Amino acid sequence: MERFDRQSDNVKGALVLMMAAFGFSLMVAMIKLAGERLPVTQILFIRQLGMTMMLGPVLVRTFPGSLRTRRLPLQCARIFLALIAMLCGFTAVVHMPLADAMAIGFAKSFFVTIFAVLILKETVGLYRWSAVAVGFIGVLIMLRPGTEGFGIYGWLAVTGAASAGLVMVIIRLLTRSDPPSTILAYQAIGVGVIMAVPAMVQWVPPTNQEWGLLGGIGVVSYFAQKANIYAFSYGEASLLASLDYVRLIYATLFGWILFSELPALSTWIGAGIIVSASIYTVLRESTRQQRLASGPDGRGLGTG
Repeated sequence: MERFDRQSDNVKGALVLMMAAFGFSLMVAMIKLAGERLPVTQILFIRQLGMTMMLGPVLVRTFPGSLRTRRLPLQCARIFLALIAMLCGFTAVVHMPLADAMAIGFAKSFFVTIFAVLILKETVGLYRWSAVAVGFIGVLIMLRPGTEGFGIYGWLAVTGAASAGLVMVIIRLLTRSDPPSTILAYQAIGVGVIMAVPAMVQWVPPTNQEWGLLGGIGVVSYFAQKANIYAFSYGEASLLASLDYVRLIYATLFGWILFSELPALSTWIGAGIIVSASIYTVLRESTRQQRLASGPDGRGLGTG
């Protein structure tokens, strides 16, 4: 823990993001399994219900402070955008190969970087822009443009990616004024309330195995969301967007193990490019921290 504390905020954010990425990838794999028979609206509603139950003890113990926010309009915007991101993204995951759906979803890195510059006023240097661009080239290699990946479900994945990108930037803004539990509570409760009616209309009685999957989705989502919020409270949104590509590696692994979706050669090439770009970004950030810390004035990290 002491070694973790000595790292720069961006490196801390990167490390926590790796844990969040694994959790999100596991969650998506379970959603794909549950979605073989259950509607996405029902999965999303139960997911949000499970997250709310996980938050319950904290919410009750600190109520009404747990729901007190200084940025209510921003919380509402996050709920709306998260709803779009999850509905579109989950639908794409259910109907497409897991790695392909996740790959298209990484278009959000472009949106995160753009929104971070426009909204957060972050200064993004050439190296970081290059890391995002190189990572997305890896995504395109995996997708093989012109195939079925660009059908209706592919476009839903892109729409979800744009919404998710803006959500990531909004989280960065919210962490400046609201604690992680409050941010998570608004998302869990807000999306759950909105999805209650469509879930009931389309309700399909789950089997025991499906109830287990749905419960697991809620638990994993809670911890992954919390780790994601902490990551963005540490690091810059534009930097973490480059590192989030690691989810693609986890998705490829889960797709192979659970759905016998053995990646093609293009998938391995694209994944290798993505991992290389991510590792380069982390190593460069760590090196810059050491160089600046040893400088005459000992200043903290700049941006670039």
